[in-house]
Amino acid sequence: MAAFSAVPASSYKILYAEQYYRIFHTHFYQYPEDINENIWYLEQALKSDFCNPLNALARIENKKEWEKYRNLFYMHVNLKILEQYRLLASKFDKQAAYFYNAPWQEENLKSLQVAEMNYTKALYYWDEAVSWAKKASRQRIYLEEIQNWEDEAFRIMNGDLDYRRLLKKDLYRLSQVRADFEAMNENTY
Repeated sequence: MAAFSAVPASSYKILYAEQYYRIFHTHFYQYPEDINENIWYLEQALKSDFCNPLNALARIENKKEWEKYRNLFYMHVNLKILEQYRLLASKFDKQAAYFYNAPWQEENLKSLQVAEMNYTKALYYWDEAVSWAKKASRQRIYLEEIQNWEDEAFRIMNGDLDYRRLLKKDLYRLSQVRADFEAMNENTY
């Protein structure tokens, strides 16, 4: 007979925005439940307080750097949420209405509705990211440890990174696919 010892698992309470951000991760296979989990973690990061600047994701030496760090953090997290919603939408977006899908017209239309809802949610987070990028770009401070966030803010302000354009394209294509499905009848097959 084997004896099992009860070893307490180590855990800690998640309190700070940076902790929620660190839990966010990309899976090799992107299933909707994994994407929803990531969205939840990232949304919690937006709602949570920041940790002490000593434990920030970049070296913070003064109040101006702290302010820039927080602005960049909010911008970056909003971008990540946007990307997750766009990815989630792609799981329900049919891309094209094939004639042989006519028997499942109603299910496909419902799926497109879910995709549209997620693309629309992503647009909200794009507006938030742009707002935080503007705030961050006003501060002429550079935080080397989070250079990729600095680059994102620069690309947003420069117009090189424009998710609004991409999301509008997604929504336009989706409306075309929806129209194609609505024009179908089951006898098409």
